[in-house]
Amino acid sequence: MQTTDLTNCDREPIHIPGSIQPHGCLLACDAQVTRVLRFSANTAEFLGVAGEINNLAIEDLLGDDITHDLRNALSTARDASRPAVLTHVQLGEGRYFDICIHTYRGNAIIEFERSEGISEPLQLARELIGRIKGIKDIDSLIKTSARLIRGVLGYDRVMIYRFDADGSGKVVSEAKRADLESFLGQYFPATDIPQQARKLYMQNPIRVISDAGGSRVALVPELDASGEPLDMSFAHLRSVSPIHLEYLRNMGVGASMSISLMMNGELWGLIACHHYSPKILSLSQRISSEIFGEFLSLELLALKQNLRLELASQTRRSLDRFLTLASHHANVDELFRDSLVDFQQLIECDGVGLWMNGQWSSTGAAPALADVEPLMHFLTTVSEGQIWATHNLSSVFPPAEAYYEAVSGVLAIPFSQIPRDYLVFFRKERLQTLNWAGNPEKSYSTGPLGDRLTPRKSFAIWKETVHRQSNAWSDIHREIAAGIRSVTVETVLRHNEIMEDERQKSDIRQRILNEELNHRVKNILAVIKSLVGAPARAEQGLNGYVATLKGRIQALAHAHDQVIRGSGSGQLQDLLKAELGPYHTTTTTIHMDGPMVILDSRAYAVAALVIHELCTNAAKYGALSCPGGTLTVRWRWTEQGDCTLSWQESGGPIVHQPHRRGFGSALIDRSIPYDLGGKSTVRFDPAGLVAELILPAQFLSGFQRPDTKAHSNPLITDKSTMLTIDKNLPILLVEDQMLIAMDAEMMLNDAGFINVLTAGSAQNALAQLKNTKPNFAVLDINLGNHTSIAVAEELRRLGIPFVFATGYAEGSVVPDSLKNVPVVNKPYESDRLLAAITNRLNGEPL
Repeated sequence: MQTTDLTNCDREPIHIPGSIQPHGCLLACDAQVTRVLRFSANTAEFLGVAGEINNLAIEDLLGDDITHDLRNALSTARDASRPAVLTHVQLGEGRYFDICIHTYRGNAIIEFERSEGISEPLQLARELIGRIKGIKDIDSLIKTSARLIRGVLGYDRVMIYRFDADGSGKVVSEAKRADLESFLGQYFPATDIPQQARKLYMQNPIRVISDAGGSRVALVPELDASGEPLDMSFAHLRSVSPIHLEYLRNMGVGASMSISLMMNGELWGLIACHHYSPKILSLSQRISSEIFGEFLSLELLALKQNLRLELASQTRRSLDRFLTLASHHANVDELFRDSLVDFQQLIECDGVGLWMNGQWSSTGAAPALADVEPLMHFLTTVSEGQIWATHNLSSVFPPAEAYYEAVSGVLAIPFSQIPRDYLVFFRKERLQTLNWAGNPEKSYSTGPLGDRLTPRKSFAIWKETVHRQSNAWSDIHREIAAGIRSVTVETVLRHNEIMEDERQKSDIRQRILNEELNHRVKNILAVIKSLVGAPARAEQGLNGYVATLKGRIQALAHAHDQVIRGSGSGQLQDLLKAELGPYHTTTTTIHMDGPMVILDSRAYAVAALVIHELCTNAAKYGALSCPGGTLTVRWRWTEQGDCTLSWQESGGPIVHQPHRRGFGSALIDRSIPYDLGGKSTVRFDPAGLVAELILPAQFLSGFQRPDTKAHSNPLITDKSTMLTIDKNLPILLVEDQMLIAMDAEMMLNDAGFINVLTAGSAQNALAQLKNTKPNFAVLDINLGNHTSIAVAEELRRLGIPFVFATGYAEGSVVPDSLKNVPVVNKPYESDRLLAAITNRLNGEPL
């Protein structure tokens, strides 16, 4: 067997150690749980049985009743990372055990631990969660969480690690015994946690080491008849890598536990617990800790998304102020130089510089003046007119070696497609901002695998790894840079206009170039405004309203993050897993089945809201609200290339037809038909709610999709005369965002317009005009991938008055013949919308 050392620890097969930790015993059976195939060497003593164990029938070893219970429990454990659990099970006289069972790679693995009595893990988890619920700051959340875990579980030290983009970790929170030195602020290199260990941390949300002394109990036999070891990737009792155990012993640690913190399917960090003597954690404590870790992960994600939205809003306001200042500033060079301090506040950095017309200005950390021009020439060769960034400048530009301490990170924003002028953000070498919290003189013992297996040596290796590097630039930094570039490029273009009569056109182009950032922020704010403005049920209460609103915004945040992080699209299965993940319990069953279906960004956002409402309804009133409930979700391709999704609930409370239609019901019924042109039907069967959603082919792609043919749309040839003014006659509202349309529709209903027709696309609107002649129309100019100009031309031909609506400047797409049509700014405000309609209905000419 190959010796495991630091040169091959990334290849160490830690998932197949051939042994377990000694605080329990393990049986490996066939998938049907009929016969013992392998067992830990301590099984006979641990369970109090005699005789040959291998190849023994499970009933003969455990008895008929327990075997029956195990098989039933296993049928509910669909995911190996969430084993079925039986607590306080009696085996023999006075012997009680907690039992976990799961299947993986054709084996049923049963783990036994001594029971400390009947306990309520959910009550403990509830108390933990209640202490952090409502904390609105990430730093406060992780500090409080570390103190809570230590107080409840009794470990000597509890730390929370956060992983950086390069895989290294930093201790960002710590609660410890008073006599222990602090590790707060300490960094560890990525190699301290090998890749295969990170994979297991993502698969197993919790990992416990009861005794770092390294005692192991072998499996018998270690290899099966085909020579394969037992894969224990999801076994709690799996023994531990000798390298990791030596690392713990070098720190004097006798036992440890880790809880994985996940964010968007990635390992964000760990809750790491150390005890300086052996410590066994009971099953109920592990389950409580696992639930707490998952809730903490969700809270961190929610706070991160809120912070991201707040940062985008602050950036938008800052850039709006810059544009306002620019409109009254004659000297663009002077404007940019005076604004350097303001730009520095937008992106986390140590300094910022401006290279414009061959002149250099800077504030904060920056290269010396003699080094600037060579750096600008280098940026011209690599940026190609786009935003360019690096956190290791000296590795791609060797002359930067001379000033790596002051500048290791660069984020460059060119002002034109032909690079010449730049706004450049700088970051110092990462080590320059290090805050070492431990005792620098403290030494640690080392073992046969070398002296690097200590916190101090790991920190030294981390310092060597990140030498000449800054903190990496994140996705949000690049998004802000894109917004800055839109504003600065347009500002430069506007100030380069020669003719006075061209200045007005330049202002329009400025707003169009700026829409990349502006449109996304205003759209999401308008959607959130609609959600906030939705009427609450009288019986719901403030807490219920806040919880419902938070869930809907979280669904939007998940869809928004998927679009930004991915290619602008996302898989339907991933969306379902994300929304249904919190409802996976041992008392309810969730089935999901279907092919790979990829939704584009528009369909993904709509589907996220609808599925969130279905999940919330099921958790409050349906199959997920009580033990024994079952939810089955299946989706299939149709011959036309559409995707039909079936939602079937059963085993829950008796379902009754609701007496009133709330906002959530409207979302489910109208979102997909309105925004996507699909179908949405819901039946309130007494046995369980049934829903069917049809997502149209044009928004989809994926595996096993049938070939589809394009369908042509009929030409509109109908003619009519202008209708008389009457509030009972219909008003046409053309808006591609369903929630925004609902918001405007309610405003019009409140004003007495009782017949509002809605259309989510120009094609839909033209089809309605063929059969119905509205009294008035409100047209959103931008309808996603097309405009409403064709509808405006048809309304003008029919003599029907209308106004345009927009969330940002889109005047350039309006032909000269329609330039005199009034424009209503979005988000809609009732007074402005009604004033525009009143003016037009009172006879203002087209």
